[in-house]
Amino acid sequence: MAIEKILIANRGEIALRIHRAAHEMGIKTVAVHSTADADAMHVRLADEAICIGPPAASDSYLNIPAIISAAEISHADAIHPGYGFLSENAQFAEIVESHDIKWIGPKPEHIRTMGDKVEAKRSAGALGLPLVPGSDGAIEDVAEAKAIARDIGYPVIIKAASGGGGRGMKVVNSEGELETQMMQAGSEAKAAFGDATVYLEKYLGNPRHIEFQIFGDGNGNAVHLGERDCSLQRRHQKVLEEAPSPILSAAERDRMGGICAKAMADMGYRGAGTIEFLWENGEFYFIEMNTRLQVEHPVTEMITGLDLVREQIRVADGKPLSFRQEDVTFTGHAVECRINAEDPVNFTPSPGTVTWYHPPGGLYVRVDSGLYHGYKVPPYYDSMIAKLIVYGATREGCLMRLRRALGEFVIDGMKTTIPLHQKLLEDPDFQNGNYTIKWLEEWLAREAS
Repeated sequence: MAIEKILIANRGEIALRIHRAAHEMGIKTVAVHSTADADAMHVRLADEAICIGPPAASDSYLNIPAIISAAEISHADAIHPGYGFLSENAQFAEIVESHDIKWIGPKPEHIRTMGDKVEAKRSAGALGLPLVPGSDGAIEDVAEAKAIARDIGYPVIIKAASGGGGRGMKVVNSEGELETQMMQAGSEAKAAFGDATVYLEKYLGNPRHIEFQIFGDGNGNAVHLGERDCSLQRRHQKVLEEAPSPILSAAERDRMGGICAKAMADMGYRGAGTIEFLWENGEFYFIEMNTRLQVEHPVTEMITGLDLVREQIRVADGKPLSFRQEDVTFTGHAVECRINAEDPVNFTPSPGTVTWYHPPGGLYVRVDSGLYHGYKVPPYYDSMIAKLIVYGATREGCLMRLRRALGEFVIDGMKTTIPLHQKLLEDPDFQNGNYTIKWLEEWLAREAS
């Protein structure tokens, strides 16, 4: 039976994005929300809305029993988790499916495998993806870590097996530091994720962060939709993304994309996913896989002309992919700026009431946001309040259009990072595509001095 009603287990711009795709397919939507989000745009537009708890995410958007109850009360036959919150929670996916509700996401076993970074690395290697040299799995003791580090050479990096966002990560420059840093990484990992397991990898000095968007139908068919360059990061959080990467050739794209697509076909992967790599000196190294839709998926949509959310819904409904690899073409260039409710200099959160809102317009300018005049941005969640996505026939043309669009973008009532993006656009290194994952923090340090 085809999907007729989707419960959107998320909030903000991604919830609105899912709602729009569903309505364009003739599918009804159910918005779940905390008390803090009662006036959110996706709540206003959805066919039904159900409050699932107080503002704290742990009591609402992470409250599995409340979400399942909402799905049953509303007779939703599918759940889309968006990104963040429960989107990569294998147990949640299993619970959804056990209630005969379709899960718009990958198979639970694939979420579980790729959510454990040690197991993900092992699986990626078995699937033929290039790996960063390091331990085969979790490190059991310091002696083992020292032996591996001597073999691959310093510097090395200790990483939490269950982690992300930079927590439980320690760079080690010499053997004398290893034991202390390993203990600290384990302690941080335990505090943040409830799991002290760590592993060790060669530390790449100044790489770029490049990810490939893949899509599978769950029946052994998979394609890649090209790469995104996500190297502009602050504290391991992406700030701006672009597609295609300024430094990859078409041959490199085809080669690595083909490797990724084959790996996902062999895996029997279902739905959208992103395989993330560090790239240095012409070589790719697998770091992790995200088994969900990415924040930056719009830049891929802009250069391919494909609707990734629509495709997610189709595949979850048991339909085959609506395109083959030979149908996928890459045209032009796209950039996404993440607009946060933060001070653009010191990045302190700046929630508040929107007193004036004017999004930019014009050809090939897209704004994904749930903002409107009078909306109160709550202080309880991620600070991202909008995404500005701009397309151009060339990278230079795209940046010219982006400069114009940022100049038109007005969000009054709070501080935002729009001025930060305007400054970035004026930097010659960024204009030339000459940056790495360290570049933005070094640039911010120079700007502050």
